[in-house]
Amino acid sequence: MVKTQIQVPDEQYRRLRAFADEREWSLAETFRRAAELLLEVYPREIEKQSAVWSPPSSSTVMWMGLSSDAIKSAIAQDAEPLIEFHAGD
Repeated sequence: MVKTQIQVPDEQYRRLRAFADEREWSLAETFRRAAELLLEVYPREIEKQSAVWSPPSSSTVMWMGLSSDAIKSAIAQDAEPLIEFHAGD
């Protein structure tokens, strides 16, 4: 095993210490288990994302057959009402 030293914010340390104590684990065991979980959950290789993102086309989100005016109308109907602001009120 490799011995290492890390810094943890005070509040996180208190929560981890309480977590470990509840399970009768050492703090080192808690960090080892957390690291193992991290390695299981996150993929080994990070997928490279394209530099340019574009929204899906309307045919892939079930808007087929709707005109752009019909879509705008649906958006307007679903929008929150505007609140008028008058200076001095």
